[in-house]
Amino acid sequence: MTKQTETNQMERRTITLKELRVVDGLSDNGGEPAIEGYASVFDSWSEELGGNSPFREKVVKGAFEETILVDDIRALFNHDPNYVLGRNKAGTLTLEEDDKGLKVKIIPPNTTWAKDLLISIKRGDITQMSFGFTVILDRWSYEDNTDVRELL
Repeated sequence: MTKQTETNQMERRTITLKELRVVDGLSDNGGEPAIEGYASVFDSWSEELGGNSPFREKVVKGAFEETILVDDIRALFNHDPNYVLGRNKAGTLTLEEDDKGLKVKIIPPNTTWAKDLLISIKRGDITQMSFGFTVILDRWSYEDNTDVRELL
């Protein structure tokens, strides 16, 4: 069943990445370091979510298409609005859907906390990226005795 979700409740998902990395001194951003990776991977089932009403979900290609063209999006450290790593409207956050998922490139600020984050990514201490979202359109079904949701 496809439905339009009526809540504006923020949800968050975290994925462990093999491709979260710091790229030093790119010429296309004035020689500043950048963080690159995927905030979401398409068609990959999540772990069990939902607590008392367990379900699994996956993000379908195209789910971010309109949002990345229209919305003012910020990359936050630990989802904290006090730590803005980049913003698409400022040109410090680039978001792109490709065949794999939602690819991000962040040019972080020249601050102590952002430099500490870059070091932690380079060392391999931080290997995850997450995204916060509100559901606009999803599809629910029942597979293998489990409720499943596709984020459209």
